[in-house]
Amino acid sequence: MTKPTPATRIAELRRQLEDANYRYHVLDEPNIPDAEYDRLLRELDELEVAHPQLLTADSPTQRVGNAPSAKFAEVRHAIPMLSLGNAFSDEEVHDFVRRIADKLKRPTLRFSAEPKLDGLAISLRYEKGHFVQGATRGDGATGEDVTVNLRTVKAIPLRLRSGMAGMGKGESGAAQNADEAASPIPEVLEVRGEVYMPRADFEKYNEQARLHGGKVLANPRNGAAGSLRQLDPRITAQRPLAFFAYGTGLVEGAVLPDSHSATLAQLRQWGFPVSGLSEVVEGAEGLLDYYRRIGERRDALPFDIDGVVYKLDDGEGQREMGFVSRAPRWAIAHKFPAQEQATTVQAIEIQIGRTGAATPVARLAPVQVAGVIVTNATLHNADQIARLDVRVGDAVIVRRAGDVIPEVVSVILERRPAGTQAWQMPAQCPVCGSEIVREEGEAVWRCSGELSCPAQRKEAIRHFASRRAMDIEGLGDKYIETLVDAGIVRGVADLYQLRRDQLLHLKLVLDAESPQALAGAVKPHLRPEGSGEVLNAIARLDGGSKDWRARALSQQIDFEWNPKKIATKWADNLIAAIDASRDAMLERLLFALGIQHVGESTAKALAQWFGDLDLIRRLPWPLFKRVPDIGGEVARSLGHFFEQPGNQQAIDDLLTVGKVRIRDTHPPTARLRDGLDLATLLVDLEIPKVTRVRAEQLASTLAEVSPGAINRFAQALPDAPTHNFVSAGLPAESANALTAWLQVPDNARLLTRSAGALAELLEKTPEGVVEATGPLDGKTVVLTGGLSSMSRDEAGARLEALGAKVAGSVSKKTHLVVAGEAAGSKLAKAQELGIEIWDEAQLLDFLAKHDAA
Repeated sequence: MTKPTPATRIAELRRQLEDANYRYHVLDEPNIPDAEYDRLLRELDELEVAHPQLLTADSPTQRVGNAPSAKFAEVRHAIPMLSLGNAFSDEEVHDFVRRIADKLKRPTLRFSAEPKLDGLAISLRYEKGHFVQGATRGDGATGEDVTVNLRTVKAIPLRLRSGMAGMGKGESGAAQNADEAASPIPEVLEVRGEVYMPRADFEKYNEQARLHGGKVLANPRNGAAGSLRQLDPRITAQRPLAFFAYGTGLVEGAVLPDSHSATLAQLRQWGFPVSGLSEVVEGAEGLLDYYRRIGERRDALPFDIDGVVYKLDDGEGQREMGFVSRAPRWAIAHKFPAQEQATTVQAIEIQIGRTGAATPVARLAPVQVAGVIVTNATLHNADQIARLDVRVGDAVIVRRAGDVIPEVVSVILERRPAGTQAWQMPAQCPVCGSEIVREEGEAVWRCSGELSCPAQRKEAIRHFASRRAMDIEGLGDKYIETLVDAGIVRGVADLYQLRRDQLLHLKLVLDAESPQALAGAVKPHLRPEGSGEVLNAIARLDGGSKDWRARALSQQIDFEWNPKKIATKWADNLIAAIDASRDAMLERLLFALGIQHVGESTAKALAQWFGDLDLIRRLPWPLFKRVPDIGGEVARSLGHFFEQPGNQQAIDDLLTVGKVRIRDTHPPTARLRDGLDLATLLVDLEIPKVTRVRAEQLASTLAEVSPGAINRFAQALPDAPTHNFVSAGLPAESANALTAWLQVPDNARLLTRSAGALAELLEKTPEGVVEATGPLDGKTVVLTGGLSSMSRDEAGARLEALGAKVAGSVSKKTHLVVAGEAAGSKLAKAQELGIEIWDEAQLLDFLAKHDAA
């Protein structure tokens, strides 16, 4: 037998893992042990890291949660069901508390602590107090509609309670006193919680199943997950399921208490079971004491838990902390200890994720940990490697974190071989060769080849086509996945080369359940001559292979479409949408490029201030700081993006191959001239010890102020001796710092390039033009709640036309809040800060008056 190719082995591993997932989570019939599943997953992960061009977004290694079952309708969560970061040591808990205390500047913090149940996370939607829909977590954004099955769970209320009858104080004191006033029931309420199977009930169920020859459940968690995915709700009703609520999602028409513990009490008041083990504790020591007490009781609890969860108790603090990636910064799961073993680091490699995040992975000498052979482990980020000082050749302690993800815990220094070298993050992406950059103040390093990196290709195309970017309506995720996998779309410019034949072929491929079914669907659209050879080639595809659809789509077939056998209007509409997107606004195209940190408002500002894509893509990063609200981090991100040859080639392809046209190109705004001077440029370059005052002293030595003089000055500066800077008035400390900075070749080149760009901007920017100002110039406006007369997007656009900056959150810098129907926390914060608030009538009156003017 010949050794399978990496592509073939990856396809087989994905098929096995998907089959195992389906049997475990959907059929409730596990066919392989956990250790075998983990071994296959690790092998797949290792192959994908070694062959990143074969990585796909739907690979089991990229999965967060479980994909929705094809047997249930999909439910898009109004607010994503986020995952939590993990802590495994006292030190990590102290760090978690310290980060929040430093950010909020509070010496004392209160947390809500609760057990982390090992069940199935769900979201329950109530409208006007009635249960209308229930969904699994799924992948966090989309879950499965299991409403009918959830209705059989007696612990889940079908109608919310509006009174306090029967309510008392729970074990933890989380419930409110019975004499407290009942809160109004929201118009819409989403409750998040965990469906689980109590241990005693699980044992009783299995005992009866064994007695009567029925199906025995593998474990309580598997039993809960499988029960909710039964097509027949009568089977679910026979399963002993329970439920605990632990939070909320979307809330409309009411304001919940502004603390987590009070929210749990409110949920209990409305009829939801809440864990009696939840407590409010103070500081890191309170959290750790809770963790130890729950750990001691773990085996005696009536349900399975795999750790505890800590959440900052007050809502204001939660909002200020915000989120990172898919997890809140104000909450963490403290997992119970996992087993640890010693092994050796054989290599440290970089894995590039779909968003460009560069994650170091340790390749290990195989070692058995908790019954599983571990061959690789995450090192999380460069900071973690530096903290542990992990080196190739080191003996290390490996832990299966949370019994799932292997990680390196520590280095056994006394076993370190002689001659090892400290590890450094590579300068280039191993997939595309673009620069790997680190954002200021962040632990994450990213590949800056957003448009050109194969590892990021699907995400880049998905963002490019989205409604707020190029707005290519009809180009859904499934189409993007299959077009990329088939190699038909390798970059965003390829979208503009798609043909109607390819799209209709794609629809047939996606709708077919097997190669044989595809052959039957293709047959009515083929010319008689040569059709047998085409159909045989399709039928011979391996239907068990994960990528058979991509291989089927890549086949060249001469179609003669039979309109009676296939709908074609959707394909014509999609081609029309692609064509329409060619005539683009500059701000939309800039946003569509997917540049890190460049959202809609930043893209709009760049378009307004510079007006020309050709100019923007050639600017060094310091010049971007001339745009209000663009600081060093965003400016560097822009600079890194445009410095990558692959990104520049992708833009060239859009303009030439895709024939994308910018319809609103214009000269830079006259307001730009105010910051186009040498002193400002020197400050924007962020030269150590060169403050605004020192920069002005240097600039004052210019005999004349002109683009040519600035260029000549910048070119001469790297060769100037330090005493010249002292003669210009700089203190010795500043002069020495400037000399040292200029001696770095990259810095000297950046200065010269920036001075050249400054000179070009001076020549292109109009002089003496007085630009019209609007009544809201310099004002920050926030829209919240629903408007009956127009969409929020339309209202925002009209306010921006009058000079306003429309922001998404309320802060002390906000000047005005427009509150529509069911305005929630943003309105409450505006009232708290004393910010001016308008209703819809005031907004319409203001717009009408100024439209008339």
